[in-house]
Amino acid sequence: MQENLQIAIKTFFVFGVPILLSIFVAFELGYFQPGNMATKPSNHNLNVLKKPLALFSQSPMTGFYRDGYCRSGPEDGGNHAVAGLLTKEFLDFSASRGNNLRQVPGLDEGCKWCLCTSRWKEAMEASKGVGDPVVPKVFLHATDQSALSNGITMDILKKFAAEPEAAGGGG
Repeated sequence: MQENLQIAIKTFFVFGVPILLSIFVAFELGYFQPGNMATKPSNHNLNVLKKPLALFSQSPMTGFYRDGYCRSGPEDGGNHAVAGLLTKEFLDFSASRGNNLRQVPGLDEGCKWCLCTSRWKEAMEASKGVGDPVVPKVFLHATDQSALSNGITMDILKKFAAEPEAAGGGG
């Protein structure tokens, strides 16, 4: 009996301790934040200005990975890369297309939210132009560069940039 206990203890120290240590290190490096099971940490993403992607909102917690960043990865089929300020008109538009964002607890007009690139583009194409509230204003410093690979140009994003962004202030 005592021999089995000694074997179990040795096995734990040989296998268990390194595994626990690895998990601890992963937590410390931020790989296991709530809702964040992405393949790359947010500090590796660049924004559309080719600078490190900025935190966008933690209240409500936004982003495909629910870590506050509008970053995209291979797991994000909707490419939630556009950092936008929600309007009543956009929420209505999105709901009319089958995605009622108002069902997300705490989400309403005036909230900062990471939007699917294709839905933002759809709203922009359906709009009457710059200033139409159906198109959420964009925060360039928090919009992932992957938004540019989905048929949205930098010129278009700049036209719909939030005021501090349009003035070059970076948000």
